[in-house]
Formats: sequence, structure tokens, C-alpha cells
Amino acid sequence: MSNTQNVTRAGDAVRQWIVVVSLVAAVVGSFIGSGALGGTPITEAAGGALSSDATPIAPAGPAFSIWSVIYLGLAAYTAWHVLPSHRHDARQRRLGYPMVASLLLNAAWILSVQAGWLVASVVVIVALLAVLGYAFRLCMMTRPSSTIEAIVVDGVVGLYLGWVTIASAANITAALKSGGFEGWGLGADVWAVIVLAVAGAVGVAVAVAGRGRLAPTASLCWGLAWVGVARLSGEPHSVAAAVTAFVAVAVVIIVTILYRVRTPRRTGQG
Repeated sequence: MSNTQNVTRAGDAVRQWIVVVSLVAAVVGSFIGSGALGGTPITEAAGGALSSDATPIAPAGPAFSIWSVIYLGLAAYTAWHVLPSHRHDARQRRLGYPMVASLLLNAAWILSVQAGWLVASVVVIVALLAVLGYAFRLCMMTRPSSTIEAIVVDGVVGLYLGWVTIASAANITAALKSGGFEGWGLGADVWAVIVLAVAGAVGVAVAVAGRGRLAPTASLCWGLAWVGVARLSGEPHSVAAAVTAFVAVAVVIIVTILYRVRTPRRTGQG
């Protein structure tokens, strides 16, 4: 075995430990963000800029319960990643550091919101979205080895990506409103319709690129649906935003199903 191969194989073990440490950082950040460790809950931080009634793009409170599923998924991904049999797996080697970046960016986003730095939080969440998009692309480049890997790796990356897509839209809107943006003469309803339509378009693009992957569609549509519920049941009330959100849900689901049906299934594809 060459020296280069020895270094690469030694680096694989280091990568596994870094993934574990990054997961711990993300979990600690989640506890801080929930207020469980004495921090201010995210919905109350930054003057309530990210609360369910802060902007027309904000999802209703129950939408955020998806974070529990995502963190459980990330824990399952980490457990899969650090198995001795996967230490030198080429697919896990490619995904390892992008997932490390996503975990650390997640923690950084929580801390930036806790500090009230909304502009910084936008930069962080856009970077997180880009990293997850890249990780999703890596998942699409090679097939998972089993159904379990399709769920705990591809499925988790997709679920994470879908949710961060709608969370990014809400975060950017909150930062603009907090910064005094007045909409260039367009009303809040018009901007809500535009932003939600763009989020739906991103969902369609991911469905097409992912050849009908279910996970990103599920989490994005979960967020969009709760935006619709929030706009009909709370403030700011907006029928236009609600209708756009629900239409976006329907379109993304239909496109996902169409591509899933027309694309031949590969072993382990989720």
C-alpha cells in the first residue's frame, strides 16, 4: 500500500470523529435554540423576527416539530457513517465533510439568531442551503448500497434540504422586514406570493433533479402547508399567501410523483 493510500485511510478515521463532534455541536445548538439550556427559543430571539406571526412567509409553530425528525435522522446518519465497515467507503468519504459543514452551519445559524444577528443568520442559512444542495447532488451521483442507506443517508439529506429551503425563505423575509425593507411599492401579499412561488419552483427543480425523491418534497411541502395554515388562522392574515402555499404544495407533489413513476427505480433508491 502506498504512502498516499495510508494517509487517505488514516484520514478516514479522522473524518468519522469530526462527523461525531459536529453532530454533538449541532445537538447542543438545538437545545440552546429550544430554550432548554437557558437560551431564548428561536421564535422569541431577535425580537421575535422568526415567530409564526412575524411575516407572511413564517410557518405556524407546529411546523418546527420537523427539527426533531431531522436531528434523529442526523444521528442515524452519523451512526451509519462511523460504522467500521463504512470507514473507507468512497460514498461516505465524499459526503462526510459536506455533512460536517451542514452540522456546523446549523449550530452557527442558531447562535447568530440568538445573538440577534439576522443579517449574519441569512448568510449562514444560505450557505447551509448551498451545502445541502451539494450533498444532495453527491447522493444523486452514486446509488446507495441498501434500503437502509437510502433512508439514513439520502433520505436524511433530502429531508434536511427540503426544510432548509422554506426556512431560508422565511429567514430572508424576516431579515428584510427587520431591516426596514418596504417592498418597493409592492404590498406584503404580493411579496408573499412571489416568495412562496419561488419556493415552490425550487421544490419542482429538486423533484426533477432528484428524479422523484420523496424526502425533500415531504419536508418542503410540510413547511409550505404550515405557512398556508398560519396565514389563514393567524396574523398576518393573507388568503393570497395561503392559496399560493397550498398550490405550491400540490404542484411539487404532482411533479415528484410524475418523475418517480416515469423514472426506473434503482436498487436502494428512496
